[in-house]
Amino acid sequence: MAKQASFTTIVVLLTMLVALAPTSTDLYLPSLPSIGVYFGASVSQTQLTLSAFMVGLSLGTLFYGPVSDRFGRKPPMVIGLVVFTVATLTCAFADSIDRLIALRFISAVGGCATGVLTRAMVRDMYGREEAARIFSYMGGAMALAPAVAPIIGGVVHTALGWHGQFYVLTGIGAALTLASLLILSETNKQMNPQAIDPSRLARNITHLLRHKGFIGFTFTTAFTYGGLFSFISGGSFVVIDILGVAPENFGYCFIFVAIGFISGSAVGAKLIRKLGILKTMQLGVWIGLCAGLTGLTLALLHIQNVVTVIGPVAFVFFACALVFPNALAGALAPFPDMAGTASSVTGCIQMGAGALIGASVGKLLDNTTVPLFAVITATTLMALLVYYGVVRRTQHEHL
Repeated sequence: MAKQASFTTIVVLLTMLVALAPTSTDLYLPSLPSIGVYFGASVSQTQLTLSAFMVGLSLGTLFYGPVSDRFGRKPPMVIGLVVFTVATLTCAFADSIDRLIALRFISAVGGCATGVLTRAMVRDMYGREEAARIFSYMGGAMALAPAVAPIIGGVVHTALGWHGQFYVLTGIGAALTLASLLILSETNKQMNPQAIDPSRLARNITHLLRHKGFIGFTFTTAFTYGGLFSFISGGSFVVIDILGVAPENFGYCFIFVAIGFISGSAVGAKLIRKLGILKTMQLGVWIGLCAGLTGLTLALLHIQNVVTVIGPVAFVFFACALVFPNALAGALAPFPDMAGTASSVTGCIQMGAGALIGASVGKLLDNTTVPLFAVITATTLMALLVYYGVVRRTQHEHL
């Protein structure tokens, strides 16, 4: 990193970079109905602007890791930010819903560089325990962004319409591009000339998928993320359609869920120093399962209101904040020579699991909160089983 940049400056910038993707998805949510009206598009067509963004994030995640192992972290970070910024600005001038969908996909392919490469940079600079602590701080932004962004988006929409959302995101992208150029310096000290060779890349990915520690940490994260994403994907339907909360107030309900994650990030950063990453993870998976079971029990007893839904979900998010940074640090630690590729594979598996589990919530939803908490309980139980069945067995020397 640049010598003049302090530790705090670096962490703040990396945290802002990590928050770019969730901000990009959630800021414009209040404008989706207006976008549909503007283009004369159906609801399903309009929602494709969000789905296309998620597809771009998933596919782009696999690209940036290997490239950064070959050419370094900073160049693809800056290029990705430039692509995001230009494509996002162009979104404001789209003349059809199809063009907007395509541009959102392109902006995601650029913007996903920030998530993959910040993780790899932290792995480059810090050991496993310190990396986990920093991931905890960064995790708070991942919760704060989707909580605050819809509220800010409502204000922007009122003042500037749906076009204004993309102007704001363009400004954020431009600011982060400039900050990255001025503050970030190269952290990859072990560039691998063969990292993007197709056969070598295939061998690297195969090596990762055969590494029991990597699999254990990654799938503990994936199943835990599935519990979190169950609410992100189905929460609005539960809170608005089943509990009767007005749509404009949904963002305020989400704040309490985000507080759970932010609190978990703060607590986790301190627990890591006292307990280490494995015991902190262990605590997280147990809290997640207990929260899921509590919500499911209340749902089966037909006790469903904002408190009985948001309360248990907030603890699920708290648990996720204890698991994510530690599992990520554990997954990346054994691979200093291909941290970017490892970060890409971890991210792809996590997002893929979240998308599949989230889709199951949508298919199972009925007039109760039972399906939501049934899925959350199932995924947190799977995380617990993977932790004890794989992580503890492969990492026992660190306990």
